[in-house]
Amino acid sequence: MKSSVRDWKLHLIVLLLVIVGEWIGARKINLGFGVLALFPMLYVLVLGGIISWPSFRWLKEEQMKKAATILGIAFLLFVAKLGTMLGPSLLKIFEAGWSLAFQEIGHFIGTIILGLPIALWLGMGRESIGATFSIDREPNLAIISEKYGADSPEGRGALGVYVCGTLFGAIYLALLAGFLGSMGILHPISLAMGAGVGSGSMMAAASGALAVVFPEHEQDIAVFAGAANLLTTILGTYICIFFSLPITVRLYNRLAPIIGKQPVAAKEEETNA
Repeated sequence: MKSSVRDWKLHLIVLLLVIVGEWIGARKINLGFGVLALFPMLYVLVLGGIISWPSFRWLKEEQMKKAATILGIAFLLFVAKLGTMLGPSLLKIFEAGWSLAFQEIGHFIGTIILGLPIALWLGMGRESIGATFSIDREPNLAIISEKYGADSPEGRGALGVYVCGTLFGAIYLALLAGFLGSMGILHPISLAMGAGVGSGSMMAAASGALAVVFPEHEQDIAVFAGAANLLTTILGTYICIFFSLPITVRLYNRLAPIIGKQPVAAKEEETNA
């Protein structure tokens, strides 16, 4: 930990990225049918990805691991800040009532109902179970690994979505949230609740983009996104174990013979035999 904190090259790169991101500032790109909201965190994510590209050799793998350690500490500060904002806004959260609870359904049903048929149509086998039963963050990986094993088809599917979410999730949600917010179809608080998907980085990126589109609701967006994220983190594990995963397996068994690709289905039957 001490060597991680004292890596001055890493700190200098982070400082420069922050300065560049803040210098560019928030921008809106009008697409005619919507607006893309760009903001400093998004710039820094992209620039950080370029700098850490292995071919450039600007950062060593050891330094990337140190950055991941420091990131965990930074998120603790971010969560602490959200906590100080949640306290004074508890009445608003209670007033939201069932809407805050029901939005959790979308985090799990959305990935299953929409994701599973598409995964099967694209030719995925049992990997589609691990890939679509949740958004596949750390607790979800643990569930799949415990039930099926990390090297199982289900485990590989979950790990694949986890890697994609880690690399592109924050950028994708930031662009999507800003675009949906600019269309004026959904209320900013509803979008803020949807931003709390159970990942701190994704929530921060999505709520940041919404704050650019709706600056007058900036504090409420942070509060409701944080509350939804906390609720997802607390309840998500139990919902995945007792509801999402069994439903996904049952749907897979029904849909695979209908819309699954024949080569994949045949290969799985041979393996199971």
